[in-house]
Amino acid sequence: MEVTIKSTKILLIQSDITLEETDAIVNAANTSLRGGGGVDGAIHRAGGPEILEECIAKYPQGCKTGEAKVTHGGLLKAMWVIHTPGPIWRGGDQNESELLKNSYRNSFQQAEFAGATSISYPSISTGIYGFPIQKAAPIAIDTVLDCLPSNSIREVHFVLFSKRDLTIYTEILTQVLDSSLE
Repeated sequence: MEVTIKSTKILLIQSDITLEETDAIVNAANTSLRGGGGVDGAIHRAGGPEILEECIAKYPQGCKTGEAKVTHGGLLKAMWVIHTPGPIWRGGDQNESELLKNSYRNSFQQAEFAGATSISYPSISTGIYGFPIQKAAPIAIDTVLDCLPSNSIREVHFVLFSKRDLTIYTEILTQVLDSSLE
């Protein structure tokens, strides 16, 4: 699915985020910023050791949940990686939704500060962190749309791992667009 909202192209695609050619990709990192499983591990493997070395040198204390830090993209096609630890789902009453909003918002801001004109997001926290995708997708889409229009970001990709995830994001974005027409 592709739409333009507030002069920014929004794409929903099923793909591997490590193959994205946007200026920045978002890494659903852990708080140590030392690599891990899922998206985090894939980005570190594809980007090479330079990403981890920069994380260790620039951010020895890691990164708090909901915050975001930027490194170069190493061997990736993306120039920058925006690392953000999303929240672990604990039932929904531990401020998870607000922390997830912060991950999307702060990643967007870090990409702008870096000078990116395009950014790719995974579905943050919906893998091993267990955040239900039906709850996470509206937060992701609404938060990113709230960041628009941007001074620099002209293209946003939501890169979903599975067909199921793509279908959920497509349904949510369609609902948002339909409600804005009412």
